[in-house]
Amino acid sequence: MRVAVTGLGPVSSIGIGPAPFAAGLRAGRSGISEITSFDASGFPRRRAGEVREFDPHRSLRRLKPEHWGRSSQFAAAAARLAAQDAGLDVERLPGGPERAHAVIGTTSGESVAVEAFTAARVADGFAGIDPGLVAQLPAGRLAHGVSEELGLAGESVTLATACSASNYAIGYGFDLLVSGEADVVFAGGADSVCRWAHAGFFRLGALAAQDCAPFDRDRDGILTAEGGAVLVLETFDHARARGARIYAELLGHGLNCDAKHPVAPEWTSIARCIRIAHGNAGVAPADIDYICAHGTGTPANDAVEARAIVEVFGERPPPVSSIKSLIGHTMGAASGFGAIASVLAIDKGFLPPTVNWSTPDPDLAGIDPVPNVARPATVRVVQNNGFAFGGNNSIVIFGAVR
Repeated sequence: MRVAVTGLGPVSSIGIGPAPFAAGLRAGRSGISEITSFDASGFPRRRAGEVREFDPHRSLRRLKPEHWGRSSQFAAAAARLAAQDAGLDVERLPGGPERAHAVIGTTSGESVAVEAFTAARVADGFAGIDPGLVAQLPAGRLAHGVSEELGLAGESVTLATACSASNYAIGYGFDLLVSGEADVVFAGGADSVCRWAHAGFFRLGALAAQDCAPFDRDRDGILTAEGGAVLVLETFDHARARGARIYAELLGHGLNCDAKHPVAPEWTSIARCIRIAHGNAGVAPADIDYICAHGTGTPANDAVEARAIVEVFGERPPPVSSIKSLIGHTMGAASGFGAIASVLAIDKGFLPPTVNWSTPDPDLAGIDPVPNVARPATVRVVQNNGFAFGGNNSIVIFGAVR
């Protein structure tokens, strides 16, 4: 069973919708700005990738935004965009809405609602908490929001495997489709900028002072960010029967977990995950034209990811770029945005750049980060990397339609 990508739904700081997002990637546009979603005045580092233009009242048709947290709004809006892009009406699917599923990844769930709940509890006790706020707390509402917004009646699953969660969701969707359990899957991820995540990464020493500069010698960390990224996945038979445009084929995926350290990545485990993904997708290293990197911009992550890539691909790997340099680290949505960028690379014929890059790192010799300017290219097969705290590794492989 072959799996098609027929719809893209990015809600990002560089563009909302496939065309604006693609234009932002091509232009190397930065979505980073001073934080406005919470009072960041006490932090020495106060920049993030907020989606300033997002208006849930314009984006959502069925959900009432006031009843849903920001992350669920992102997920549902991204799914709505993806459905529109795919020309998909769930109510008219031959197999019915029961054959359409929602799988959404996240790191922090409804982090903004959790912070509001905590503030109300501290200020006024439990009596001061709005019951409507309590209803917004469960992280499972991210996938449920997608299902309610689109009228899906299949599985509604939220996966909390942190920063690789969208790739986990895409892989789960792939398995649902090839096993015959689904005709359509909405897969991706969502997260929101929040104080506690910003504070946590600051205390870890992982926040960049100004810009995120993956693979640069002087890189100094991530910038927290937010958004929703959802792809429509269908079996080829289903997509072709309804005359859908097929952007790319989802060839396969790989998962593993090294479980060696709470936060430090491990290069041998990542190399194994790459090989698992290649094996499941039926491709060899020489087939990969582009790697959409996890590329957080921390000294440790980029060094470990580069070492694993060289281990698998040799001293001359394909180009490797990180869109986190543009949009920041969107946590559970990160590899979802990477997946959309990967599909656009195939469909539009270009490599997204790693911006803010200025100085080669001698320890990353052989890595071509596509520095600062998007590059025209014929892209047939893309590897999209996703890694997470706890050693959760997930990689998906996309290919041009043949």
